[in-house]
Amino acid sequence: MDDPREVVARQRRALNAHDLEALGECFHEDLYSEDFVHPSQTFVGRDQVVRNWQLVLTQVPDLKADVVGTAVDGDTVWAEWRIYGTRRSGEILDLRGVTISKVRDGKIASSRRYLTPLEAGTETVEDYFRRVVAPGS
Repeated sequence: MDDPREVVARQRRALNAHDLEALGECFHEDLYSEDFVHPSQTFVGRDQVVRNWQLVLTQVPDLKADVVGTAVDGDTVWAEWRIYGTRRSGEILDLRGVTISKVRDGKIASSRRYLTPLEAGTETVEDYFRRVVAPGS
């Protein structure tokens, strides 16, 4: 079996090169991609991945992607990502999080995404947990 980390490395290279064709080749045509925190953002198909990243690259022309670390268990690769750049509006995009992907034949067959924009607020730890467990109190 090939090392599943290789597909993550190819994905990172394609994102940094803004090469949508190479990015699409990292995924199986029938990819199942689940957004764990936002289930309505779950989708099927490599074409949707390409459309998503085409929009991102159009709006964030200097986009860069870093893989902070990876771990592998059989055909599953965990990848910690930082994807960042400047939106056309001048605002910063800074996505951070993890993807957990099943790899088959050197391509991602399914993936769970846990990526979210960085919040640079001033909320304290206590205030955050209070807001999460007792909203409105």
